[in-house]
Amino acid sequence: MTALASFACGLLFAVGLGVSGMTQPAKVVAFLDVAGNWDPSLAFVMIGAIAVHATSYRWITRRRSPLLGGTFRIPGEAVIDGRLIAGAAIFGVGWGMIGYCPGPAVAAVGGGAAVAFWFVPAMIAGMVLYRWLDDMLRPG
Repeated sequence: MTALASFACGLLFAVGLGVSGMTQPAKVVAFLDVAGNWDPSLAFVMIGAIAVHATSYRWITRRRSPLLGGTFRIPGEAVIDGRLIAGAAIFGVGWGMIGYCPGPAVAAVGGGAAVAFWFVPAMIAGMVLYRWLDDMLRPG
């Protein structure tokens, strides 16, 4: 049942990305082009997502446990360190260069976007490389 619910949530997210146009790199790049032909539509999508999260989070976390069992895993305070800043910078540069972040890229593969067929394997390779380097360089 959990796998089916996860699939349904992922599918709903992908459909939302497609309907809002966020699987189109040109739309994302236009949002980032604040000094040129700026397109604020991504901001409206983000504001909508924040509004849904802000209202549903309070309602959901009033429950004793998640609907499908287990326990809530709510992150505590995170440390802002060099690794976080470097990762955010790499993510931002990659997002600005290609116009995809992970969710829309996977959704774009489902939509048949040719660029996404190249981007997603490169993204996965980057994740694997990071994990390998992190394991190699981390003391202990």
